[in-house]
Amino acid sequence: MATNKDFYALSVKNPQGKEMKMEDYKGKVLLIVNTATKCGLAPQFDGLEALHQKYKDQGLVVLGFPCNQFLGQEPESNETVEETCKINFGVTFPLTEKIKVNGSDTHPVFKYLKKVKGGLLTSGIKWNFTKFLVDQDGYPVERYAPKTEPKEIEAKIKELLKS
Repeated sequence: MATNKDFYALSVKNPQGKEMKMEDYKGKVLLIVNTATKCGLAPQFDGLEALHQKYKDQGLVVLGFPCNQFLGQEPESNETVEETCKINFGVTFPLTEKIKVNGSDTHPVFKYLKKVKGGLLTSGIKWNFTKFLVDQDGYPVERYAPKTEPKEIEAKIKELLKS
């Protein structure tokens, strides 16, 4: 069985190539999302940013993992993705470098998340804006479908922040 030690041993780089260690988020509730700026679901950036603004001081961290695996809907480079998200969607929550969420090059963070919280028919990520809610102890508690609006996750976030 996967443990929070497995999660906290992982890291990812930010778009500038600096390491972001998951252990730095111990004690925080994480909402991890694979994002894409040209996706039809990109308006969800607004809802994700709203959650980030509302709950960041209470311990929520929204982490966006840009991914170009679904119909090339993240054409931005690591050099331009943060600026594009900020200008077009007002995003201030942290973004990572572009990663893969499926296949042999799946990023270790998504390997872990999919192992613990598989999907209905397969553990594979089916589209952009799949969301994973990770508790303060580094354990994924929920997986949400791409079409699940961020506001629909708010009650569960509040519940975790109180625990």
